[in-house]
Amino acid sequence: MKQFLKLIVCLFCVFTVQTQELQELDIDLKNYEYPYEVDFLKLKIQKSTYSMAYMHIEAEHPNGETVVLLHGKNFNGAYWQNTIDTLQKSGYNVLVPDQIGFGKSSKPEHFQYTFQQLAENIKMLIDTLGITKTTIVGHSMGGMLATRLALMYPELTSKLVLLNPIGLEDWKTKIPYQSIDDWYEQELQKDYQSIKTYQQKNYYAGEWNENYAKWAKLLAGWTLNKNYSLIAWNAALTYDMILTQPVVYEFENLQMPTLLIIGTRDRTALGKNLVSEEVKASMGLYDELGEITASRIPNAKLVEIPDTGHLPHIEAFDKFTTALLAYLKNN
Repeated sequence: MKQFLKLIVCLFCVFTVQTQELQELDIDLKNYEYPYEVDFLKLKIQKSTYSMAYMHIEAEHPNGETVVLLHGKNFNGAYWQNTIDTLQKSGYNVLVPDQIGFGKSSKPEHFQYTFQQLAENIKMLIDTLGITKTTIVGHSMGGMLATRLALMYPELTSKLVLLNPIGLEDWKTKIPYQSIDDWYEQELQKDYQSIKTYQQKNYYAGEWNENYAKWAKLLAGWTLNKNYSLIAWNAALTYDMILTQPVVYEFENLQMPTLLIIGTRDRTALGKNLVSEEVKASMGLYDELGEITASRIPNAKLVEIPDTGHLPHIEAFDKFTTALLAYLKNN
């Protein structure tokens, strides 16, 4: 009994320390500093005006090329900092938007999320800045968006890079239907511990360090805000977008050179908690999905990074940038 009580006390202490370490974050991250200056583009869409945050970093010795970095669902533009630094030093201008509903951009109360709308928003940003040709790099959900953007605007996308993109399989064929209200209720239950547990298991194969933790803490900081329900609602809407608007059936229509960078240990898949162990074991197998996807894209190159999970640009940065820079220079 005493041992059990000691265990409870220890767990409580760990939880208390973790909670005390968290910073309550503003809905639009006004109290969270990004690595570079942030500007905003006003978007008049869907009968409202929204602010789209972005960082536009110019190289000291520009080579005339611009790389656009698109973040994943559980992240924002700030997690590209090391990638931005490397690209800038290599002569590339870099554009890093926060999508509507994410990061420092507006959090709508009502919004029709589609990958087409998000792609159009990026096109408006690129046009506003006078950029004519880009390499589009998309990670996770950003990979789905990058694919849609390239399909809609091939004349703008000279090269496409997909970094552990989600949507390489059609999850709605495997999991039971979840309404937006269902996703919303799941989001409302999140806290630091649940966010950490998910990322540690699916992204990092059980490993954890402060470099991984800071991105979990960023999400958890929102849960402390009295208006967190607005964040949860936008997250639910984007879950619905991901599951009901697959791009997997259109890879064969991509016209530009495409690089797939795949951390093969990744097991990310939406809805795993809703299916049997047998079905779960068949989802998110990136060591297989990379090869399958590369075979579907006409002009694709696959670079696999072994023993690496969902975030190669965080977990295996040197291997990621070596592959990325080699592709940018030689294609």
